[in-house]
Amino acid sequence: MATPKTQLTTIDKYVSSFPKNVQDILKKLRLVIKETAPQAEETINYGIPTFKLNGNLVHFAAFKNHIGFYPTPSAIATFKKELSPYKQAKGSVQFPLDKPIPFDIIKKIVKYRVKENEA
Repeated sequence: MATPKTQLTTIDKYVSSFPKNVQDILKKLRLVIKETAPQAEETINYGIPTFKLNGNLVHFAAFKNHIGFYPTPSAIATFKKELSPYKQAKGSVQFPLDKPIPFDIIKKIVKYRVKENEA
């Protein structure tokens, strides 16, 4: 039986609750965010991995068919053209698990969010 999200109190526990192929993506995503925003603090917010720097920086989560990435509505709007191949909502984007994750775009978004939160 899957671990209830309320018991996933660390990003490590969150990542380990998924199949190996998804864990690999989540580990790489976490590393990209940590390398791009080394001063950001890791936590679990809303039951999902969160990076904080002067408030929420970005969140991410795994689902059956995609990785959800939540960088705020301003970042989605700023990178709308680059994110156009992916399903989007006001403050989120979905990266399908059956396609390569665009880590280069994620890096740009995290850099943007760092500048935005430091302003």
